[in-house]
Parts: sequence; C-alpha cells; structure tokens
Amino acid sequence: MSPFAPLAAEAARKIASYAILDDPKHISVEIGQAQHRIRLVNSWQVPQGGRVLEIGCGQGTCTAVLAEAVGPRGHVDAMDPGRPDYGAPFTLAKSQAHLSAGPVGDRITWHHAEPVEFLAGHPDKRWDFAVLAHCVWYFDAPDTLNRMLAALKGRAAKLLVAEYALTARERAAVPHVMAAIARATLEAHNRASEANIRCLLGPVSIKAAAARSGWALENEDVVVPDAALLDGSWEVGTVKSKWFLDEIDQLVTDATLRTTLLSAREAVVGAVELLNGEEVRTMDVWVSRFGQ
Repeated sequence: MSPFAPLAAEAARKIASYAILDDPKHISVEIGQAQHRIRLVNSWQVPQGGRVLEIGCGQGTCTAVLAEAVGPRGHVDAMDPGRPDYGAPFTLAKSQAHLSAGPVGDRITWHHAEPVEFLAGHPDKRWDFAVLAHCVWYFDAPDTLNRMLAALKGRAAKLLVAEYALTARERAAVPHVMAAIARATLEAHNRASEANIRCLLGPVSIKAAAARSGWALENEDVVVPDAALLDGSWEVGTVKSKWFLDEIDQLVTDATLRTTLLSAREAVVGAVELLNGEEVRTMDVWVSRFGQ
C-alpha cells in the first residue's frame, strides 16, 4: 500500500456525482453526505492500494469515498443485506448500479448478503480494513454486532467504526439525540422493522463489544458534523410527524410505554421550539480505529 494521503474536501462534489443518479435537486444533499464521509476516511487514514470490506454500504456514499481513497490499485468489497428496492430517493440497486458504471466502478464489488454468512462462505478472503460507517444502528439486536465482530477477527487487520455519539456539542443537535432515543424505543416493538434506528448502541457499548471479540482500541475521536449533513433534521422530522403517532397506536399496547413515547415526542417538539427557528443539526459522530 502507498502512504496515506488525505482526500481534499473539494473532492466531495466529484464523489457525489459518482454516487447518485442525475438529480440536480439532490446533489447538494449528497455533497454534504460525501463531505462527512471524507472526514471519516481521512480520520481513519485509509491509504491508496488498501483492500477494504465495507459492511452496511447502503446506497454507496461511503463506498464511493473509500473507492476514491484506495485508488486504482485498491479494492472495496461493499456488503449490505438490505433489499435491492430499499431506500429513497434512490434504491440500493439503482444507486449501486450507477456507481458501478462510473469512474470508480471497477474498484467495487457489491455483495447482497448477511455479513456473518458472507464471511463464513468466503473463509479465504482477507482485508486490510473492515469498515462500519453509520450502520450499527441498523442492526436488529446487540448480538448481531457481537457475532459480526467475532467473525471479523483474523479476517481484517484493522476495524474502522463511525457511529453517532449520542452527544451534542452543538445546541441545535440536542433534538437529534432525543429523537434517536425515541425512534429506537418505538422500533424495539416492531420486530419486522427495516428502519435505520433499531439498535441504539453508543460508543461505550460498541467498544465493549469490540473488546469481547479481541479488538484493541487504537484511537478514537468525536467530530461535529457540518450543517450540510441533514440526518439530524430528517430523524427529528420523523418523530414530529403523524407517522410516529400512528406507529405508537399500531405497535404499542402498554399504556405506560405509550405515555413514555408520547412524552418523548413532546420533548423533541419542545427542544426544536427552543431553537427559535434555528435549523436542527446532526449530533456528534464517534470515529474509531481498532487493531488485533
């Protein structure tokens, strides 16, 4: 591998064009997503020539950044168990196909598979880095992370994890923290859920899971996302919506829990009102690197 050379922030627009279909209305959103992933990959110091396994790749925003970082001599195995028709405004299948047809497409191999099953089915494959970028909260249960980290042991030299930190250095990100807790509490009562917040594991829990599987923490940091990363606003919007109330009615029968969820929603609405028109921000992100 070549020595690490950071990606320039200005590369976000170029990478965003790799990662989305021709939609001028969405390009600014995707640039914000790409800028955030560039910060993550630079923090992890992924070098050119690296072999990467990305778990929970979704539509491929981080995949595109990783493919740019590893260059033509590197490769990214991008894996996601989600249905090909999952995702909006573009599905996984459409976004991944668009990436494959672009300038970094030959550096990416897509795998529609459960990670543990994939690793068991390819016992000879090894990678320099295994990446979990904002995918842990999608897991259906904490044990899913435990099994995955155990399966990765001996298969990747480094484990790179980024997930929301459950803290808010920006006052305008406080509603996002509150909304995430409310969403996770509700989704815990929907075993068929495919929502993006199902398993609310914070840095302390992730580090404990990694340690149980023999991964040693090498470094960690917390970054404050730029205003262009809109995830906080989206999550708060779902909790404030009628959809959230309807889900409570359909999924939760216990009166005390229903009251708790309604109060959690009320707290989110109140926290937004206290911003006096200021836009909701995305909460802090924990970025970490583990070795064997």
